[in-house]
Amino acid sequence: MTSNKEPIGKLISHLHRQNQKILAKELQPYGIGSGGQHSFLKLVLNHPGITQDQMTSLIKCDKATTARSVKLLEESGYIERRTDPNDRRSFLLYPTVRALEFAPVFQALLDEFNHQLAMGLTGDELDTLIDLLHKVTRNSERLNGQS
Repeated sequence: MTSNKEPIGKLISHLHRQNQKILAKELQPYGIGSGGQHSFLKLVLNHPGITQDQMTSLIKCDKATTARSVKLLEESGYIERRTDPNDRRSFLLYPTVRALEFAPVFQALLDEFNHQLAMGLTGDELDTLIDLLHKVTRNSERLNGQS
């Protein structure tokens, strides 16, 4: 199927870059920078004790990006590393008190951002958009050999 419309990948890439810029600006006053740090913080808040390798796998990025984000979030006081009792060479990541206190504000910012992105869409349109994006994501993963 071909179309005269803009390529899906181009639109998704543009949306991703815009989202990253907006979220970086919104979260900057809280000491959370760009590079998707918010995604890593959300993972640690939702999965205390997660490893960097697990984060890399879930976010589908490279190990260097994960390491950089973890280091910056640690320096900002949002996460802490604890030695894995089952593997002394590995670290488990936990939210700090600062992160736990920030969590409701953080979630409210993300919810409002999502609300703004969906502005003007009906409930059915939003459901359809999410379903279609899941399909495109699965296609992308298949092309990348991940399925």
